[in-house]
Amino acid sequence: MVTDRKTWLKKTALVLALAAAALLAPFASVVKTVPAQTNGVDSAPASSSSDQKDFIKYVEFNVSYLALKKAMNLDIESHKNGGDLSWIDLLAYLGAKYGGNFDRYKSADMDAFVKQLQTKSLAEITGGMKHFSYYRQAYSAVLSGLLGRYKENGQEKYGLIGFSPIAKSFPYSGSDDFGAKRTYGYTRPHLGHDMMAATGTPVIAVESGIVEALGWNQYGGWRIGIRSFDSKRYYYYAHLRQNRPYAAGLCLGKTVKAGDVIGYVGRTGYSARENVNNIEVSHLHFGLQLIFDESEKESTNEIWVDVYPLTQLLRQNQSEVVRNAETKEYTRARDIEIED
Repeated sequence: MVTDRKTWLKKTALVLALAAAALLAPFASVVKTVPAQTNGVDSAPASSSSDQKDFIKYVEFNVSYLALKKAMNLDIESHKNGGDLSWIDLLAYLGAKYGGNFDRYKSADMDAFVKQLQTKSLAEITGGMKHFSYYRQAYSAVLSGLLGRYKENGQEKYGLIGFSPIAKSFPYSGSDDFGAKRTYGYTRPHLGHDMMAATGTPVIAVESGIVEALGWNQYGGWRIGIRSFDSKRYYYYAHLRQNRPYAAGLCLGKTVKAGDVIGYVGRTGYSARENVNNIEVSHLHFGLQLIFDESEKESTNEIWVDVYPLTQLLRQNQSEVVRNAETKEYTRARDIEIED
């Protein structure tokens, strides 16, 4: 039933998105068709803005892990050799080609596009693709903070600068549960990914940003909301540990760096009373909201994307942590300097 519901949601949303894109101005999209939540997928619905601005109002991120991994590796290899191939352009091209449906993905299609780029410009190849600009902006919003240049031990590198939400050497499991049914408070689809891990497992900041939400929420329990520096991505970490949910010193407005320990896995939530373990199984709820206009931040038009393929990719870059025996706090073992 969960799979059928998820498939129906995706197919319905895709038809609406492409129909709207054909009628509206470039980069416009349809209003989200599933109920959205405030401060994360485990919150109650909020009001919607009636302002009809020209910004993206729907994104369905169906890029498969295999497509993500290949595009990323091609991007990294190109930069190592002095090129400027963009994994976002590769995926946007395929998104436009497939109508956003990566069930149609073929590795050979990406190879063919890369080969075309050797003799033609991106504009020449994509000029006749009606929805390329839309997918390029949408996928850029999802992926922009995950790949780039950084320094480690004084050595310049290029690669993944986004980190897995779970620290290195700590086991976790999970499946693609985006769209699954949730009933606490009201019936709604699950708009995130549950990463099953033991209580006390260190939670890691995926991307650098500003702590925008902190504290108790009856749906998400102890939770953290971090906004990327470009304001496009809002990362949501929920159901954190009872009593000591956060890393020492974490507070609203604090700047955190990708790879930092920000909190600890637990099973809090589903209670109007603070600090209650009403979640049956310990896990991290991890979500990603895209924000193209501030009116989308807390509204019925919130855009939450399926992060499961991203967590698969980010598992290649887990933050190594060390434990302070005296304070029992975990901190990152190695720091990196991310270039702007």
